[in-house]
Amino acid sequence: MSDDLPDGPRIIDATSQQHDPALRPRRIDDYVGQGRVKENLLVYMKAALARGEALDHCLLAGPPGLGKTSMAYILAEELGVEVRTASGASIERKGDLAAVLNSLAPREVLFIDEIHRLPRATEEVLYPAMEDFEIDVVLGSGPGAQSVKLPLSPFTLVGATTRSGMLSSPLRARFGIHCTFDFYTPPELATIIQRSAKKLGVVITPEGCAELSGRARGTPRIANRLLRRVRDFAQVDGDGTVDGDIARMALERLEIDQLGLDGMDRRILHTIAVKFSGGPVGLDTLAAAVGESADTIEDTYEPYLIQQGFLLRTPRGRVVSPRGREHLGLKGIADPQEKLL
Repeated sequence: MSDDLPDGPRIIDATSQQHDPALRPRRIDDYVGQGRVKENLLVYMKAALARGEALDHCLLAGPPGLGKTSMAYILAEELGVEVRTASGASIERKGDLAAVLNSLAPREVLFIDEIHRLPRATEEVLYPAMEDFEIDVVLGSGPGAQSVKLPLSPFTLVGATTRSGMLSSPLRARFGIHCTFDFYTPPELATIIQRSAKKLGVVITPEGCAELSGRARGTPRIANRLLRRVRDFAQVDGDGTVDGDIARMALERLEIDQLGLDGMDRRILHTIAVKFSGGPVGLDTLAAAVGESADTIEDTYEPYLIQQGFLLRTPRGRVVSPRGREHLGLKGIADPQEKLL
């Protein structure tokens, strides 16, 4: 199998926002996985509805593609209110955010994706809005300017973030509900794939479903994207049924191995293991060696390699672990950890 990546976006990149809205669950009973998060949110929603109050502000944190946006829409659906959506990076001015807050109806949900990307100056508008349901508006200018408190309807702010550590402490402290999303197990992903296949009109066998769920990196967004691409191969090279043979053939064509690693994942591990004798190697040097930016390696590729125990991040640089060398079939290379002792 070649280590060269095909042209176009990375098919197992969970940060891509391309999705089929029809595949999103509409009710919390249809939401697969994240059992503890669902159970707690059900309690909070039932209590808020019984009191006739807005749900407390909710922070959804976790890696991309795990269903945070879907959960935000489900919260609004279960509460019987509308949801307004925005992106943290798109709200650049205080006035824009103040206008959105002022237009919210009682108990309505405001969903801000990637909320950690809100500019600090804009973020400060949220402090009194979240705590006291009011915003400070400055009327006039110069010495005669006056600050007026404008009351808001009680609302629920749902913030989603893939980097909770980048949230400022004042903003994080104003969220009454904190939910952390974890990666999914293969059985959970298999259930999601089966439901998505039914919605897409795809016939999939248990063996084909197992192949996809085992290589989806614990992420529903990747699982659904793999299903759509394997469906294409099944339609063109088969009879339309996604069985084990078609799934394995398609995933091999897509250069995705049994653990979900693609060509660039293996290239990074192979470069450290062979060109740099297992490491340690600095991030900038590694980026130059594989022809990828340092930020992309650190944000997109490294998290899964580290999670699977293939790559180690040390003060002196990146090191391929014994498990990573074994996965590449390089057992004969000396353990780079010995050089760190």
